[in-house]
Amino acid sequence: MKTYSAKPGDIDKKWILIDAEGVVLGRLASIIAQRLRGKHKPTFTPHMDMGDNVIVINADKIQLTGNKRADKIYYWHTGHPGGIKQRTAAQILEGRFPERIVTKAVQRMLPGGPLSKQQMTNLRVYAGAEHGQEAQQPTVLDVASMNPKNTRSA
Repeated sequence: MKTYSAKPGDIDKKWILIDAEGVVLGRLASIIAQRLRGKHKPTFTPHMDMGDNVIVINADKIQLTGNKRADKIYYWHTGHPGGIKQRTAAQILEGRFPERIVTKAVQRMLPGGPLSKQQMTNLRVYAGAEHGQEAQQPTVLDVASMNPKNTRSA
């Protein structure tokens, strides 16, 4: 037996559309990260970018379980002394760029390094229902119906 290693000519990238309305954030992010890496394919090769292109719509209607909407805090530093800043998940979702919650969750589920940065360019997240990739004819992946735990009840 020889170990299979994909070559750049063997890679077949597809376009996937995911509707995030009512879906739990962590479960959605893990599915997206798996698709971006290409781990769902039998020809997965760890050192190649063989994942699909993922489009996420309705990112502003994402669900968080428990009290995470009020308690989950996102930190960043301005680079100046004493420049640590913070925002809660609720403030970000109600703010100008609610899609950053999904982007950060997916980014933190990928391993660090240059390949993950390249794979993150295959992710497009939109706060509303419109997206600019109709020409690619994406196939719809219904994350809500994959598992009953993927949607938040209540």
